[in-house]
Amino acid sequence: MASAWLLPEHIADVLPSQARRIEELRRELLDMARSYGCELVMPPLLEHLDSLLSGTGHALDLQTFKLVDQLSGRSLGLRADTTPQVARIDAHLLNRAGVTRLCYCGPVLHTRPAGLHATREPLQFGIEIYGHAGLEADLEVQELALDAVQRAGLKHAALDMGDARLVRGVLGDLQLSASQLDALVAAMASKDAGSLRALSADLPAAVQAHLQSLLSLFGGVEVLARAREVLPAHPLITAALDDLQWLAQHLQHSHPDIRIGFDLADLTGYAYYSGVRFALYAEGFSDAVLRGGRYDEVGAVFGRRRPAVGFSLDLKTLEALSPASPLRAAVRAPWGEDAELRAEVRRLREAGETVVCVLPGHEHEGDEFDCDRELVQIDTQWVVRAL
Repeated sequence: MASAWLLPEHIADVLPSQARRIEELRRELLDMARSYGCELVMPPLLEHLDSLLSGTGHALDLQTFKLVDQLSGRSLGLRADTTPQVARIDAHLLNRAGVTRLCYCGPVLHTRPAGLHATREPLQFGIEIYGHAGLEADLEVQELALDAVQRAGLKHAALDMGDARLVRGVLGDLQLSASQLDALVAAMASKDAGSLRALSADLPAAVQAHLQSLLSLFGGVEVLARAREVLPAHPLITAALDDLQWLAQHLQHSHPDIRIGFDLADLTGYAYYSGVRFALYAEGFSDAVLRGGRYDEVGAVFGRRRPAVGFSLDLKTLEALSPASPLRAAVRAPWGEDAELRAEVRRLREAGETVVCVLPGHEHEGDEFDCDRELVQIDTQWVVRAL
């Protein structure tokens, strides 16, 4: 029999030092989002299952915890991703005609971890821009993403870009079954040329060759020029390559320290993204720190198809990759019933200071704060002095 205090696999408590850093990072990123004009929304953790899994949300079915509502008898789900909820808010509750910038931060739950060391309870932070189909919105979201990792203190970040339209352009008018398309996408994502060759054996020879070409199209900006040479001149492909080049030029100018790369066969989220998609990687971490892109179909299931672009990340992962932050400076004060002492402690706290009162018998215990000053009585006055 398992001990009562053991938690489920890939679920963990967040202890003081980590919790402090996560909360500081959360505030920093929400303030950053507000500086761009983003408005904060707080969708519920629990929703009717058919709403959570509508449209693009179906991809989350296996990741969603499900239960029965004791009040209505309907099936409920614990959200595994916040984007469908934010799309619902934009489509039905706000119902604005123009551009809407929204941000959010809250827990999501996964039935299975996304990776070997991943948590099943990420703290998801994300930003969505609705209502603008132009590349200006894509650029703003990517700059927000770069700003986020830089504010977290991550060095040597790399931005990887691709576009869902490329494979659609290669396939052209071919009608493939959903299972066949999924298998092709999986083979390209894993760079499995043999499987891709077998799966595409019944397709026209030119399409087979172009699919194989996609596997080798990864690297720096030179990849885009090579793609124009080896891929067909399909309108979707031309538009995708033009957009990727435009974004890369602007980002390289505004963020010269960021390494920008392209993997035109990486179709992560193929069924979800409608255009440019991107991922940010940090040194020493194999998986992406954040992912985002354009997903113009996300609101269609709610009856309002709007241009949409955004990204999301797990604050717990971001905090783990961030350099340790110093402890917050604090004032150590004795505990006492003296009215002037208690008044001075209140005054210091109201002025924004952290004041840690040492309870009787605990004078030599440490804590989560850097007490670099102390409150002492000199003559008849309580004063703060350096330790």
